[in-house]
Amino acid sequence: MALRYAVLAALLEGEASGYDMAKRFDASVANFWTTTPQQLYRELERMEVEGVISARLVPQERRPTKRLFTLTEAGERELSAFTAAPAKPAALRDDLLIKVQAVDVGDPAAVVAAVREREEWSRAKLARYDRLRARLLDGRTEAEFLASDDRIGPYLTLMGGRELEEATIRWCERTLAVLAASTFVPASGNDRSRPRLRRPHP
Repeated sequence: MALRYAVLAALLEGEASGYDMAKRFDASVANFWTTTPQQLYRELERMEVEGVISARLVPQERRPTKRLFTLTEAGERELSAFTAAPAKPAALRDDLLIKVQAVDVGDPAAVVAAVREREEWSRAKLARYDRLRARLLDGRTEAEFLASDDRIGPYLTLMGGRELEEATIRWCERTLAVLAASTFVPASGNDRSRPRLRRPHP
């Protein structure tokens, strides 16, 4: 997915400066698309030239003039066409999974540490998503929110992010349990300094 569509979707929240857009990405869009501020600013400039967004200048006292971006009709049409096109499955590339795949001949302690780090990272992201969810609901139940709010897309993508992190946490817990139950034994072959894993018999 091109960054431009994530930008167009984020601008459905309303007019925003580049700085506001960066914060908006971090607060909502980041659960399914990440970017750097530099990439975001370059994309905003490009999209303005192409006419899918427009910008207006807002003078500020004792501060640089602010540029506020908004969707144009052309941008809305392009975003609508994007929603109608087939979605490409995401390709998963994760160094941690390669480490776990090779744990039998690798460094088990280092792999365990890496899995624990991923679990902590996912727990932190889940807590952040929970805070965003509470902010979106604003005291309402989920049913009340879905029945009354103008837009449900941000809530649905947030729920997708939460479920992904919950699944990652469960996988980390299971992986750590399996590794903890395994026995480290000397490696066979020429390199006997490196331990191997031997799983216990059922």
